[in-house]
Order: sequence, then structure tokens, then C-alpha cells
Amino acid sequence: MLVVLLVLLAIGYLARAVHSDEHRGSSTHSQAVGTVALSALPIEARSTIALIESGGPFPYSRDGAVFRNAEGLLPKEFTGYYHEYTVQTPGEADRGARRIITGAHGEFYYTADHYESFRRVEMNT
Repeated sequence: MLVVLLVLLAIGYLARAVHSDEHRGSSTHSQAVGTVALSALPIEARSTIALIESGGPFPYSRDGAVFRNAEGLLPKEFTGYYHEYTVQTPGEADRGARRIITGAHGEFYYTADHYESFRRVEMNT
């Protein structure tokens, strides 16, 4: 009887932990992905989007690489759905922190803080 009680307690604990993780993930997603008008992006980000839309050529070897969404902040999609592109940052000696992430359905996301947050780019503004 004691074994059954311990098993039931363990199942309840695990179920609550899984539910808590799922809830945390969905709230993180809604807080991390806002929107931004194309016209409100830095000129370098708008230039990167124009370059993506024209097919390149791209200045950095990592431009176009698969973005894995390891942080889980963007909507969950299959591996290869997202690709990343560098947004030049004046004064930076390396690639800097700014990126444009593209989705397979034509969506664009902007991050200014190296994947800590994202904003979906509203292209019609």
C-alpha cells in the first residue's frame, strides 16, 4: 500500500512539473515575441531585409544558416524552418548582437539582443 501511495505521489509531482513547464513556455513566448513596424527598425535591419528579399549576396558567411530556435522563443517549427542573417552594428568589430530571422512562410523577426527577445516585423507599415 505504501508503494502505491508513493507511486501516486510521484506521478502527481511529475504531472504538475510538466504542466508548469508548458505554462512557463507559453507565457515566455507571448512576452518574448512582440511586433515592430518595418519603418521603426534600424536602417541596417531594413537593409538586411532588402538584401534577403533580393537573394543576396550576403556579407557574412553565417548569413542564411539554419536558426534552431534553441531558446524556444519563436513559434515551434521543424528544424530548417528558420534562418538567420546578421544586421550590421556600427562600431562593432564582429557580427554584433542584431539579427533578422526568417521563417519558411515569409515572416521576419528582429532581435537586437542576440536571441534574448524577438519582435515580428510588420511588413506593411
